[in-house]
Amino acid sequence: MDVRALIFPRFILDDSLGIHADRARGPFLQAVANGMSLNILGILAICMIPKKRTVVFLLWLALPLAVLATMTRAVWIAFVFSTIALGFRIGVPRLRRACLGLVAIAAASVLAISLSDNSLSNTIRDRTAERGPVEVRMAVYDAAWNMFQERPLTGWTAGGMYSELARRMQSYHLPAFYVHNTYLSLLIEFGVPGLVLYGILFFNLFRLGRVRAPADQSPALNALRKVWPILLCVYLFNAFFVDMAYQFVIGLIFTVAGMLCASEEIAA
Repeated sequence: MDVRALIFPRFILDDSLGIHADRARGPFLQAVANGMSLNILGILAICMIPKKRTVVFLLWLALPLAVLATMTRAVWIAFVFSTIALGFRIGVPRLRRACLGLVAIAAASVLAISLSDNSLSNTIRDRTAERGPVEVRMAVYDAAWNMFQERPLTGWTAGGMYSELARRMQSYHLPAFYVHNTYLSLLIEFGVPGLVLYGILFFNLFRLGRVRAPADQSPALNALRKVWPILLCVYLFNAFFVDMAYQFVIGLIFTVAGMLCASEEIAA
């Protein structure tokens, strides 16, 4: 809506810092990192703040607008499915109805915006139908896969990886090329062993949600353990479309993992 006076901190408006200045990029100066953080923090707020839940819920109702403003399709999809999963995972009928209602309201709002004729609706339609970035990414995926096939076990060094990728993308005139897929990026840089280790890491992270909680554990930690798989799925889904190098998002995920590990050790 271009209400720039409400944006804080002010450096978010500085076009010379970060990227995605035309999207809701937040203090992370990157729209995907901002959208993922909003998604994860929204889930944490709902499950971990039993007091003042009405205030939290009202703020949560505004979250679809913030997620929509990131203009990032992967973030949109992850938010919709994680919201539905949240409603069923917590097991509270009122929350389930609220989650489904929120998704319905968000869908109706997007439909109403798309049918109207203003700058916001035009921007959303253009972003949804935009094919240019998809075509470039498919070309990058193809070049990256060929690189992986040449060195499936040893991978390429970090410095040589991006220069070699740029050399193979000479028909596209961009300042830099990124794989935009965490799993493919791991295969190129570290080979199959790197992706296997990554898989082992997340296998063990998922196991934190299956630990039997003690009877006297706080309701907030019980709820956190239930939504933990949803948080990981939000992370892993978005990793299909970006190189997951966002320090705040990674730090947030491992902070929650540390809380679950600490509660498990106390119980033991």
